[in-house]
Amino acid sequence: MKGQRLRQLYRRLVSGSYRSIRTKLLVCFLIVALIPLLSLGAVSYYQSAKMINSQFGKYGENAVAQLEQQTNSSLGRMKQTSETIYSYLLDPARTGLGNRVPVTYSEIIEKNDFEALLKSLRTDRTAGIYIITPSGYYYGESNLDVAKLDNIPAWKSRPASYQGTYWLGFYEQNHAMRGEDSHLPVLGLAVPIHHPNGAQDGSTILIEENAQELLHMFRLFEEDTKAHLTIKSPDGRLIYESASKFAPKKNDVIWDRTLAVNQWTIEARLPAKAFYKSSGVIRSNTVVVAVISCVLAFGLAYVFSSRFTARIRTLKDSMQKVSFGKLDTRLPVEGRDELGSLDMSFNRMVSGVQTLIEEVEQSERLKKEAELRAFHYQINPHLLFNTLNSIQWKARLEGAEEIRHMLYHLTMVLEGNLDISQELITLGRELRMIDHFLKIQEIRYGEVFRYDLHCGESLKRYLIPRMTLQPLFENIFFHGFTDGVGSIELDVREDNDELVLTLKDDGAGIAAEKLEQLFKPKPESRGRGGLGVQNADQKFKLHFGPPYGLTVHSTKGEGTTILIRWPKKEEGSDGDGKKNQGADCG
Repeated sequence: MKGQRLRQLYRRLVSGSYRSIRTKLLVCFLIVALIPLLSLGAVSYYQSAKMINSQFGKYGENAVAQLEQQTNSSLGRMKQTSETIYSYLLDPARTGLGNRVPVTYSEIIEKNDFEALLKSLRTDRTAGIYIITPSGYYYGESNLDVAKLDNIPAWKSRPASYQGTYWLGFYEQNHAMRGEDSHLPVLGLAVPIHHPNGAQDGSTILIEENAQELLHMFRLFEEDTKAHLTIKSPDGRLIYESASKFAPKKNDVIWDRTLAVNQWTIEARLPAKAFYKSSGVIRSNTVVVAVISCVLAFGLAYVFSSRFTARIRTLKDSMQKVSFGKLDTRLPVEGRDELGSLDMSFNRMVSGVQTLIEEVEQSERLKKEAELRAFHYQINPHLLFNTLNSIQWKARLEGAEEIRHMLYHLTMVLEGNLDISQELITLGRELRMIDHFLKIQEIRYGEVFRYDLHCGESLKRYLIPRMTLQPLFENIFFHGFTDGVGSIELDVREDNDELVLTLKDDGAGIAAEKLEQLFKPKPESRGRGGLGVQNADQKFKLHFGPPYGLTVHSTKGEGTTILIRWPKKEEGSDGDGKKNQGADCG
């Protein structure tokens, strides 16, 4: 039974074109993925381990070199201070410095001068500077108990006939008088004075420097590298050793330095196991990652090969639905691979086709509405002009000059509005019709309104849809102004390849609820003013595209601002219009 199931599984894997492709993809994916993966893991481990061991070794060497530099700096300061004091005491003129308490005036002056020198040699790290005479009397700060100096191990064990500098090493400063020991860790230096003819022959210079910062650096080094640190003098005396227990081995990694000032040897020993611990962690992690990667590669290869042909078949079915007219068909994007990019391209293509069809439908609807309006308002212009001219002539005979001027300006306005042979006219022509319209309003209301125009002459040659500004001016007088009183400002400027027209008035403004309904397609939700604004907006969208048209900002009781943006086109150019630059508005 079990063998039969295995044979059925085998037949499923190798039989049929679809399953055969899946099997081939699975095998190829595993071969292509696992071999480079395992090779890369081995090479990465070798290179990483080599680099980390090298960097860690250099880090340890640099850290020990830094300890050497800091220690040399402290020792050098102390040695230079001792040499300055020694030179001072060798001066034959310093005979007043004895090994007892000064009693004469000159001895007191000499003592004060010497202790002033000692104070001048102090730094922020100096813990003490003393000159101790054989009698027990000392020079320096008055806080020293000479009897307690034997508490310093190196002081007590120093050779009696020692000459030169004798480094006492690190110890706690616990030789103050009256129990005022600070227990401050210090680094000490003792310099015996040998000058048979001098008053200080047999005395000792004791210099102590605060070692807190230096010992803190030692501990930081030990914590950071896990190394065991020791400092030894040339005669084998142990100056410093890490507090942790340590058993030296032959395979330990050693970093050592010799101090130039006193030939002390700084040695840091790190067990080989600790040194190669990082590379061992990398090796373990590499093996774990390699095993996990093999498992994931097999699983991903199986899933990928199973879903690969399914995604192609889904794409084919979706394309067939679109061919039947189902433009709302979309594919789920399941990844960012080539098939995922193909799914996104398919969705963008279908969305673009759907948007294009909607725009074509909207354009056709706008054109049809415009044609219906044109047929609705079309009248015989010759009959109208002849009638107006007759009335104008009659008014002239009767002496009614205001009526004659009003008829003249009305005729000029109608002449431009009734000429339906040209949908796009120059901006200058449209502004001239506005001038005639305003003349009619001036005769009607009187000189009670102000009109400011800011437009450069070079901008007047660009095209604008016919009869788009007059409805907006009508709205100002019929809905914004009371008895024609108010101010109107018209500004035209260029913005790269576009024109921007701003029409402002200080009239009654538009209520917020009406402003929200201004561009909605239901005429019954607006008044007469909203219809004029919508018609003007549709003309710009019809001729130049949906991105262009009107933007209205208004506050009830404060006025209205209308912003119109459209591309620059010149008369006589092709359908896209001839773009021009360099014109400035006045």
